[in-house]
Amino acid sequence: MEVNFKQDKEIQEQIEKNIILTKLDDTLNYFRAHSFWPLTFGLACCAIEMMAAGGARYDIARFGYEVFRASPRQADLMIVAGTITEKMAPIVKKIYDQMPEPKWVIAMGSCATSGGPFVDSYNVVPGADTFLPVDVYIPGCPPRPEALIHGLLTLKEKIIHPKEVGRSE
Repeated sequence: MEVNFKQDKEIQEQIEKNIILTKLDDTLNYFRAHSFWPLTFGLACCAIEMMAAGGARYDIARFGYEVFRASPRQADLMIVAGTITEKMAPIVKKIYDQMPEPKWVIAMGSCATSGGPFVDSYNVVPGADTFLPVDVYIPGCPPRPEALIHGLLTLKEKIIHPKEVGRSE
């Protein structure tokens, strides 16, 4: 029986052009990174900037992140936007625990990242990372909508390439 190596090479080239070989986790992470479902959750003035990012001028819908959910059971991203008080921290943690896996957290603004100007107050938590695993920090008081978009795109890269950029636990 004669083997036609030229034909085998052509078939191999067609297979390489039309079939993608990857791991299931990589595929799922790709789709997860392009369709966050953020939780509608604002604690202070940073929430105003978060709402502005969803408006027509900044339009986070162009990245696929416009579906803000009101229920933690339907969300996969918590954006902690604003000052966290000692009284509010257990509630934020409880809401985080109600979110299904995989889930991510963005600390938006100086208050959420480090306590902000109120850090010396008796009832302000010095950052969301004291009780939540924060994935991305967005500095500013309050951060502009462009900063939130940059934070979302940074999180997207962390999800697509988890080994290159580690997740803080």
